[in-house]
Amino acid sequence: MSEAPEDIRTMEDLRNYIHETLCNRENLLRDQSPMTELELTRQGRVCGRQYCVHGPRSVRLGAIWASDHNIVYFYDAAGERYLKVKLPHRLTVAAGSADAA
Repeated sequence: MSEAPEDIRTMEDLRNYIHETLCNRENLLRDQSPMTELELTRQGRVCGRQYCVHGPRSVRLGAIWASDHNIVYFYDAAGERYLKVKLPHRLTVAAGSADAA
């Protein structure tokens, strides 16, 4: 398991880190590869976020942030997990605050 950069302290920092990490995996340009975000819930409680970067030629890369364990799982275009990162600081998020980026 890898360690995330120490400067991830907000949800916006997390979004930027995930977007950059996913784009770097397939050498995508960040400004040309939009990222969407969905809130994940379990028994009515927010338990994480799902992120998806949409590249050219229907390329899709994903990441899941599991808030319970404060870990981000990264998936390549084939759907294979290639990276697991433990975040150094606990992040919290209120229900219903997901924005499509």
